[in-house]
Amino acid sequence: MPVGRTRPAAAVFLANLVVASGLAHPAATASPYLLALAVLAYLLGLRADRAGPALVLFGACAALDLALCAVLGVGAVHWFYALSLIPAALLLPWLAGRYRQARLALVHEGWERARSLEERQRSVAEQARLRERTRIASDMHDSLGHELSLIALRAGALELSPTLTGQDRADLAVLRAAVSDAVGHLRDTIGVLREDTEGEEPTAPAVEPVEELVARTRESGVTVHLRREGPARALPPLVDRGAYRVVQESLTNAIKHAPGSTVDVGIVRRADRTEIRVTNSAPPSGSPPAGPPPAAGRAPGHRGLTGLRERVLLIGGTLHAAPREGGFEVLATLPDQVNPERVRSTGEPREESGSPASRRLAVARSGARRRFVAAFAAPVGFGLVALVSCAYLAHQLTGCVLRPADFAAARVGQDRAEVARLLPEQQFRYVPDAVRALPVPAGTVCAYYRSNGNLLDRVDVYRLCYAGSRLAAKDVLPG
Repeated sequence: MPVGRTRPAAAVFLANLVVASGLAHPAATASPYLLALAVLAYLLGLRADRAGPALVLFGACAALDLALCAVLGVGAVHWFYALSLIPAALLLPWLAGRYRQARLALVHEGWERARSLEERQRSVAEQARLRERTRIASDMHDSLGHELSLIALRAGALELSPTLTGQDRADLAVLRAAVSDAVGHLRDTIGVLREDTEGEEPTAPAVEPVEELVARTRESGVTVHLRREGPARALPPLVDRGAYRVVQESLTNAIKHAPGSTVDVGIVRRADRTEIRVTNSAPPSGSPPAGPPPAAGRAPGHRGLTGLRERVLLIGGTLHAAPREGGFEVLATLPDQVNPERVRSTGEPREESGSPASRRLAVARSGARRRFVAAFAAPVGFGLVALVSCAYLAHQLTGCVLRPADFAAARVGQDRAEVARLLPEQQFRYVPDAVRALPVPAGTVCAYYRSNGNLLDRVDVYRLCYAGSRLAAKDVLPG
C-alpha cells in the first residue's frame, strides 16, 4: 500500500506475486490477498493516465502466473484460477478505477467551463453596454446629421437671396460654416464611438415612411424624385429601418457633397428582396460650397457609408457605393426575411465548438462514455466466458457418471467389451491428485468415473482397472 501511492504499477505487480505464490499449495488455490490485488488494481486505474502501460503490466502478471503453473505442474483447478480469477481481479477493478477517473475529470472540466462562462458573462454585459452606446451614436449620426445638412442647405439658399444685405449674407455664411463644422465634428465623434466589429441590436423602433423623408428633403430645396416598383407589402421592422437609413444617408451625402444636384430614389420590390438605388447627378457649376473640404486622405461620407454597410450586412443584404457619370450611386439589396441567428445579439454566451474549454469538455465526456461502457462490458464478457466454462464443465461432469447399479453389474474377469456397454460416454478427467495417487494393481490400466451427478460437491469415484481385455479390479474411492 505505501508503494501504491507513488508507484501503483509496482504495487500491483508485488500483490500479484503474493497471490501467485498460493498456486504452490497443493489443495487450497484461493489466496486471501486476492482482494488486496483488486484494490490496488482499482487505485492503478484511478491514478494512472495511460492505459497502455497497465495493459502491459497485466500481460506480464498473466505470463508469470501461467509460467508458475507450468513449472509447478498444478491441476486443472489451479489453471482455472490462474486464467479466470486472477485476471478478473486485475482487469475489472482497473476498469472501474478508470471510469471513476474519467468521471472526476468530467466534473472538473464542467466546473472549469462554468467559471469560464461566468467570466464571459461579465465581459458580455460590458460589451452590451458598449453596443448600446454605439447604436445610439449611429442613430445620432443618421438622423441629426441629416437634419444639420438640411439646415446648411437652407442657409446656403438664403445666402443667395437678392433681398438680403451684405451683413445678412455674412451672418448666413457664418451660420452655414458653423453647421458644416458641427456636421464634421459629429462625424468625428461617431467615428470614435463606433466599434467596427460590432453589429446593431436586433430590435429597432419604427421610423417614418420614406415618402415623408423625401418630402421634407424636397421642401429644403433639393430636387428629389421617388419611384416605387413592385407590390407593396409589410416588411420586418429591421428591414424597413434599414431601407429608411439607406435613403437617409444617401440624401445626406448628396446634400453635403453635391449641392444643387438632382437625386433619384428608386425602390423596387422583388419576390424575396427589396432593391434601393439612390443616384445623384453631378453638381451644377457655380453651386455654393457645402462647407469645408474633407480632411486629406478621407473620402466624403466614408464613416456614414461604413456604418450603413454594417447595418445592411447585419440583416443579410449587400451594399455598393461608387461614383457614376460624374455623380454618385448607392445600391442596396435587402432580404424580406431576416435570419434571426444572423442578427442575434451576442449578449448571451453561446457554445463555441472550437474553443479550448469546449474541446476539453468534449474529450472528457467522450472518455467518460468509453470507460463507462468498458467498465460494464468487461464484467459482462467475463460473465459470459464463465457461463460457457461452467456449462462445459457441467457437461463433462454429468457425462462421466457411472450409475451404482451398473457399477454393481460389472464383474471382475468380465470382458472389456461387455463392461463397456454399462459405462458412460466419457471418463472422469478431473480426478483429485490424492485419489489418483492411490496404489493400483500391477500391470493394469485404470479408468475413473463419478458415482453421481452432484456438481457442487466432491463425490465418490469408481475405479475400474483392466489387465489386457479383462476387468481386473473395481474399487470405490472416497472423493
